[in-house]
Amino acid sequence: MTLQATGLNFAYGRTRVLRGVGFAPLQPGQLTALIGPNASGKSTLFRAIAGLVKASAGEVILNGTDLSTLSSKARLARVCFMPQFFAANAALTVFDVVMMARKNLSGWHVSDDDMNAVGQALHDAQIGHLAPAYSSELSGGQSQMVAVAQALIRRSEAYLFDEPTSALDLRHQLRVLAQIRDAIRARDAIGIVALHDLNLAARFADHLILLRQGQVLAEGPPHQILHRPEIAETYGVDIHITTGPKEDLVVHAYSS
Repeated sequence: MTLQATGLNFAYGRTRVLRGVGFAPLQPGQLTALIGPNASGKSTLFRAIAGLVKASAGEVILNGTDLSTLSSKARLARVCFMPQFFAANAALTVFDVVMMARKNLSGWHVSDDDMNAVGQALHDAQIGHLAPAYSSELSGGQSQMVAVAQALIRRSEAYLFDEPTSALDLRHQLRVLAQIRDAIRARDAIGIVALHDLNLAARFADHLILLRQGQVLAEGPPHQILHRPEIAETYGVDIHITTGPKEDLVVHAYSS
């Protein structure tokens, strides 16, 4: 099973957002970090893969299937997209919204297995204490953790997470990304996570895709991509890479 895109073009009116975007086949069990500055097209690329916007050219192939040939329901079953901003009915509890994510594609009869699965998902995300809380009562960080639980309770072939840690403190950033990475590996699924923090990308991703102004500039393993000059050029900073005490890459950025 692989996920590949070729030649994706998309525009909002006259504003071109994706310009021939493509990437090599992404492998199951690996987490890819989609990196790039604001307004580089990361969210739009995710929406194009998920089928929420229609590219004017190009294709997305998942396990040999052109996703544009599928119905919306069939595409939703195969590709799980967690958007950047969490939205839920304010009158629903956290338990309810995670249950809705589980039952969305399988009918609304709730079984004991469903109840146990939601309880386990909240436990795995370490937000079981939020189960009775209403969506309107959540902080931004809590909402993000609930959104991750909503995504991971589904069984999909590919998972797209749009900046799932932007509202979290450091401890929760590390835990949530570890949870996502471990789930992708355990399910042998394809995972892509959009990140701004290059150190988080270096620590958790197996593969990087660098996007700038709607174009893919580079892709490959972190130890290769983070040393390329396109990184500093894209972010407009001077970058120096060192190796940490656990042989992990550490990204140092300085104003030019």
